[in-house]
Amino acid sequence: MSEVQEKKKIILSGIQPTGVFTLGNYIGALKNWVKLQEDYNAAYMIADMHSLTVRQDPAKLRQQILSAFAVVLACGVDPNKSLTFIQSHVHQHAELSWILSCNTQFGELNRMTQFKDKSAKNADNINAGLFTYPSLMAADILLYQADLVPVGADQKQHLELTRDIATRFNNLYGNTFKVPEPYIPKVGARIMSLSDPNKKMSKSDENQNSFITILDKPEVIIKKFKRAVTDSDMEVRYAEGKDGINNLMSIYSVVTGLSYEQIEKDFQSKGYGDFKTAVGEAVAEHLRPVRENYERLIADKAYLEQCYKLGAEKASNFANRTLTKVYKKVGFIAK
Repeated sequence: MSEVQEKKKIILSGIQPTGVFTLGNYIGALKNWVKLQEDYNAAYMIADMHSLTVRQDPAKLRQQILSAFAVVLACGVDPNKSLTFIQSHVHQHAELSWILSCNTQFGELNRMTQFKDKSAKNADNINAGLFTYPSLMAADILLYQADLVPVGADQKQHLELTRDIATRFNNLYGNTFKVPEPYIPKVGARIMSLSDPNKKMSKSDENQNSFITILDKPEVIIKKFKRAVTDSDMEVRYAEGKDGINNLMSIYSVVTGLSYEQIEKDFQSKGYGDFKTAVGEAVAEHLRPVRENYERLIADKAYLEQCYKLGAEKASNFANRTLTKVYKKVGFIAK
């Protein structure tokens, strides 16, 4: 890292390569990653090790990891500005995870709500990794001495645990880890399902019309928005009880930059049909450069390999500083 970069705060985030990313992933994470790399010393990873807590088809997983890496670059993350890598390529993640597991209490892991949720969904495969993966998540963050971690509502508990682990380790062994703070985006649009606006948009939803993927074709995007669930009011306005319209207005506001007031004004004398078509067209156009960049990148395997190998090398060098310090603190003999 250069001297200029060193002065910037470090921000770290990761995304699992389980299927094609949705519009929710794009607006909630990837779009922000692009902005954050300008103001912070950013580290972004494809969290492929985390994906193993549920059974994966190896060939499909390999394809999804490469595709996810290409999508991240296609969205505008610049590997020359950001540390961009694949988690499993940096062995220090697994090594630090073991040390941190030994400094994490069973009761703390047992209280994790995501473990309970995922156990219910995967009753035939409640494995130890599913239970201990918050320790791996802590390793992901603490290896890079991150100042900030962007978190959604479903990850707040894990970041709190990471902070507790870091503080406990520092108290036991002396100052070793930076205790990270949550980064809450100023405009945190939570994108909901198009078929059920009371639940979050998810790529695992059985109803294909409930989510938009980043790589959906324009005609597919418009068709899905036309089928979006709304209400019987027919007035385009942001209000309590209008969850479907509120969700569409949030999406439209993010991709056009228009305020809710301006949107209400623009569609004052128009119905939901016109509005849903406008949202679909705006989203399709907004995602067009991402789709085009992705097609170009995924066809250039040599360039992608060059990027992720260089990223892994840089990440490993940085992570090794922290791991060497940790090994010395806990009493291991240096190699």
